Amino acid sequence: MTPLSRLLAGALLASVLALAAHRAQALSRSGSAAAIVVGAAACAAGWGWAAVLLAFFFSSSLLSRWRRARKEAATRSTIQKAGARDAWQVMANGGVFALAAAGQALHGDARWSAVGLGALAAATADTWATEVGTAIGGVPRRVFGWERAAPGTSGAVTLAGTLAMCAGAIFLGTAALAAGFPLWTAAPVMAGGIGGALADTLAGATVQERRACPTCRSATERRVHDCGTATTRTGGIAGMDNDAVNLTSCIAGGVLALSWWSVTR
Repeated sequence: MTPLSRLLAGALLASVLALAAHRAQALSRSGSAAAIVVGAAACAAGWGWAAVLLAFFFSSSLLSRWRRARKEAATRSTIQKAGARDAWQVMANGGVFALAAAGQALHGDARWSAVGLGALAAATADTWATEVGTAIGGVPRRVFGWERAAPGTSGAVTLAGTLAMCAGAIFLGTAALAAGFPLWTAAPVMAGGIGGALADTLAGATVQERRACPTCRSATERRVHDCGTATTRTGGIAGMDNDAVNLTSCIAGGVLALSWWSVTR
């Protein structure tokens, strides 16, 4: 099949999956539209690209449903967004991968594989860390200062979440090999996944916008706390929200994987 025919077939397949995800309340309407774009781009690059994207999507969806009630109760007052993923969230996690897939479809250069898979591995590692860390529990600790933090706090880690981060990167690298990518893919992609997820944690602890509720005096990422009070910014860069940090993580994962590939080739 030509890239154009794969693009059309991918758009159709992605539409079916996006509709199912929307009905399952995993994606909002805007999130479904963004997922179609990402899925179509992946298919245009090749069926192996589509396969690793599906590996990310299904593993992340299953983990998000695991102990959902527990996670929502623990993080409701902290995280900025909950529930169905919107377009910003989809593109923050899949946008770099989609751009790399488009580059692969147009130019066929192996470097696009390193960038795209490294970025998706970072998204996988970060998602697994968040979902498993909040599901299993444990005391989150801020990476700077090691103070206790509320579950779901950006820039905080747990042992379970850290192990899941590494597992997610390994999973995506293994999925790439199973999907037909060459053996050189494994190490750069896994390194990109772990490095990108670590970049997410560091950015969450430093430059991500931090807010607090003046009524409850509790830290949060929400502009309106669940008590109904408008929150105030206490640190970080204004507008640097969790979606921006996730995008930064994926860029870091892609750059790290490409750098590893360039040095070892």
